[in-house]
Amino acid sequence: MVSETTDTPTPQQIRRALARAERGAALDVDEAAALLAATGAELDRLAAAAARVRDAGLVAAGRSATVTYSPKVFIPVTKLCRDRCHYCTFVETPAQAAREGRAPYLSPDEILEIARQGAAMGCLEALFTLGDRPEERWPEAREWLDEQGYDSTLAYVRAMAIRVLEETGLLPHVNPGVMTWEEMNRLKPVSPSMGVMLETTSRRLFETKGEAHFGSPDKDPDLRLRVLEDAGRLSIPFTTGLLVGIGETLVERADTIFALRRIAQAYGSIQEVIVQNFRAKPDTAMRHSGDLGLEEYRAAIAVTRLVLGPKARIQAPPNLVDLAECRALLDAGVDDWGGVSPLTPDHVNPERPWPSLERLRSITAECGFTLRARLTVHPEYVRQGEPWLDPRVSGHVAALATSDGLATPDIRPTGLPWQEPDGGFASVGRTDLHAAVDSEGRTDDRRSDFADVYGDWDAVRDAAVSTSAVAGGTAPAVLHAEGREALAAAERDPGGLSDEHAFTLMTADGDLLEAVCGLADDLRRDVVGDDVTYVVNRNINFTNVCYVGCRFCAFAQRRTDADAYSLSLDEVADRAEEAWNLGATEVCMQGGIDPELPASAYFDLVSAVRQRVPEMHVHAFSPMEVVNGTARTGLSIEDFLIKAREAGLGSLPGTAAEILDDEVRWVLTKGKLPAKTWIEIVSTAHRIGVPTTSTMMYGHVDNPRHWVGHLRVLTRMQDAALEHGAARFTEFVPLPFVHTSAPIYLAGVARPGPTLRDNRAVHAMARILLHGRIDNIQTSWVKLGVDGTRLMLRSGANDLGGTLMEETISRMAGSEHGSAKTVEELIEIGAGIGRPVRERTTLYR
Repeated sequence: MVSETTDTPTPQQIRRALARAERGAALDVDEAAALLAATGAELDRLAAAAARVRDAGLVAAGRSATVTYSPKVFIPVTKLCRDRCHYCTFVETPAQAAREGRAPYLSPDEILEIARQGAAMGCLEALFTLGDRPEERWPEAREWLDEQGYDSTLAYVRAMAIRVLEETGLLPHVNPGVMTWEEMNRLKPVSPSMGVMLETTSRRLFETKGEAHFGSPDKDPDLRLRVLEDAGRLSIPFTTGLLVGIGETLVERADTIFALRRIAQAYGSIQEVIVQNFRAKPDTAMRHSGDLGLEEYRAAIAVTRLVLGPKARIQAPPNLVDLAECRALLDAGVDDWGGVSPLTPDHVNPERPWPSLERLRSITAECGFTLRARLTVHPEYVRQGEPWLDPRVSGHVAALATSDGLATPDIRPTGLPWQEPDGGFASVGRTDLHAAVDSEGRTDDRRSDFADVYGDWDAVRDAAVSTSAVAGGTAPAVLHAEGREALAAAERDPGGLSDEHAFTLMTADGDLLEAVCGLADDLRRDVVGDDVTYVVNRNINFTNVCYVGCRFCAFAQRRTDADAYSLSLDEVADRAEEAWNLGATEVCMQGGIDPELPASAYFDLVSAVRQRVPEMHVHAFSPMEVVNGTARTGLSIEDFLIKAREAGLGSLPGTAAEILDDEVRWVLTKGKLPAKTWIEIVSTAHRIGVPTTSTMMYGHVDNPRHWVGHLRVLTRMQDAALEHGAARFTEFVPLPFVHTSAPIYLAGVARPGPTLRDNRAVHAMARILLHGRIDNIQTSWVKLGVDGTRLMLRSGANDLGGTLMEETISRMAGSEHGSAKTVEELIEIGAGIGRPVRERTTLYR
């Protein structure tokens, strides 16, 4: 084993790892670290093995012996940065810029002039490079942005990307450093690809004074890994890589490569991995550090190729070595030269000019390869289109691409309009909403990209192992003494239970479970009495077109699928009017995240209902839809919700919560919003006076600790709302996972839904833990049926939800309990347990 302290593998370790690599065996981190030290003849053998893997991958991709590059212009939007990397000469201070007569940022005219010149010379990519969040360090940056009317540097970058698309046809590739999930979601419609270098996973280099990344908050490896994962969840073709020779050990270098492999396998979103060699620069803290040697560089490229495999695109910048040395990089497994500019210098490495394309083509041909231009998006993603390419830029990409996804030879880009989809709503596809169901309850209307939209199921399955069952099942045995102690604590102070007592009761079974359910039922009686309530409502799922790819959802379709549909505004209004005439007081509207919805879609939907039926309460739009709305309109979360409220929105569903734990969420949903964003949206709604429901979907890859944690989050949110006199949660809705046609179940990752014990425990513990905060606990007759619903009503629940009239999402997942109930049927549910049933409004009036 390679020592992490001495970091010097023995010759025997290198030989053994090399033999395994030549046989095609999977390497581990220690073997990779050993191979990173290979030299001489052993390095030549290592490179040959890597080259064979590269060549097999190119054959499989349909472009044998082809090396690619991207003809680009380099647009340094700003050289200001809040970080202090010890090797960087790109960054400057406002004073340096002022001395040279430059503003803190390039102006729109300067950006467009660079882009126009590049387009005229045949460039296809506009690389937006800039420092990380300069306005958070430099007042001059904040002042410039304010004067120009931009909230942030990234808002300016987004606006400039649109102008470049419209006025030049170049494809933006934004590389602004660390971004949040929300920021990347907002940039995706204007930038076909994005990037951030991981550089290294070494925390030592980040935390130790004097090391390369000390004092640079955006170089936190955990933060940068989060960016890569968020990009995967958003289906963004993403460029990343490692910077070799900045003081990392061989083990740290190997760990970085394996971290990239993990994310690539989990999400399929890493379109290329750059292996970049460190070169010392004058006037930097690392000016006396030696450049990375060619042998060490070749070993890093070869190991990266072997670990990431034949599907990976491995890039090496051709200007950071002598041109003759490019042969050695190709021999080690490189298949891409990255961006090469005939116009602009490499502003990050200005001392290293780009080689001419003629010389690069010649050296590539001497090694037996054809050099071809590509777009900023790699061919695999161009050919697949959605969900990788947003419809608002897919036309710009298609205008430059050949059928194999590479760049059309000798093409010159021209500007094309960029705009949100317009033309309003139109009825599209099937609107009867009735799919065929097979003998096992599985619907036949799966999306056409079912096999690949959800990511690598093996990687998902591995991630799910750490999140699911506890101690051999969802309900470990509870000792009698522990159970009695926890129950007594709950009787004394239901809402103040410790986490351990809550977990003990959440996992109760047998007599203890009966006691927990009895306590919950007593609390229910004390708080809301014996009335069972319901609302007469109609669910309107206005579209099932969705690009997110949640792994539990059988509802979503691609726009081109036979079973895809989108209702027109008139159809939505017709359904609302029909519901009103049948006695409904509420419509609940939710839909897929359709990339072609008009920017004003959500406001138009609410207005259409309220104009047709002015007194109808509109309960609409999950937090995921709110995020989509903010991305399309450019409004903040608060401004979007205020505008929706002004259009007539009455309340917000607290759906899209699933489990408010990001580890579970990423396994379950792939691309859905982070927990903190869900919390921010719902809390903002409360603050501006829009009440919401709260939900939890359970029984899939979660466990009882997650259920307790989720309820704790809701408790804190409700406490904050109550403290500030704001709107609040009206109810809590436990949603049992319906597994039948859910992709994550069909792939063997998720459990087949919760057990009866789980259902009783969740409903009862919701009543107990939310006591004094959320009075109404709803039970889902859609998912539990009549008998199950009656049992939950005796376990702390008091509300039946709505008549629904249609409930497409659960039905398409395989629910066996219908999609509508008459008022008489709901009354019969209560009558079966001797409880009166009363109609309520959405807000429990």
